[in-house]
Amino acid sequence: MFRWYVVNTYSGHENKVKHNLEHRVMSMGQKRNVRQVVVPTETVSEMKDNQKVTTEKRTMPGYVLVNMDLNEDSWSVVKNTPGITGFVGASNEPVPLTQAEVDRLLHRETAERPRTRTQFSVGEAVKVISGPLSDFSGEISEINEDQSKLKVLVSIFGRETPVEVGFDQVKKI
Repeated sequence: MFRWYVVNTYSGHENKVKHNLEHRVMSMGQKRNVRQVVVPTETVSEMKDNQKVTTEKRTMPGYVLVNMDLNEDSWSVVKNTPGITGFVGASNEPVPLTQAEVDRLLHRETAERPRTRTQFSVGEAVKVISGPLSDFSGEISEINEDQSKLKVLVSIFGRETPVEVGFDQVKKI
């Protein structure tokens, strides 16, 4: 029965591990047991020099998904592939993913819009351009990319006050 499993790899070597595993599967005649090898990624768009640039970003650095029929031969092929440190599971015993987990990791449930990566950094000076605090300037203290929000320290009545604003509500000074 084909199930999805997660394997640990060296972080940053996911694509090389995928290539190595696919090559080993072909050369060792395990094509019938290992169906697919996937590096989970997402599309991220960012603004660079006033142009929208779209890039692929790994969602699970250090991990690769393998769709396989688990038996001694397929387990051995995957486990002994260079760059793979082991299966994810209790005591290195492979534990299959649920269908909901697979759908979420491979972005199958919805055609989500690409996430926007921030061009801001902590400590940077910005000016609020919309909302109740427009025209106030401050310094970024936190960045929350998931919610596209910044925490900016704005000087109100001579005191530093943290204010949460969206990426689109500020501009760099």
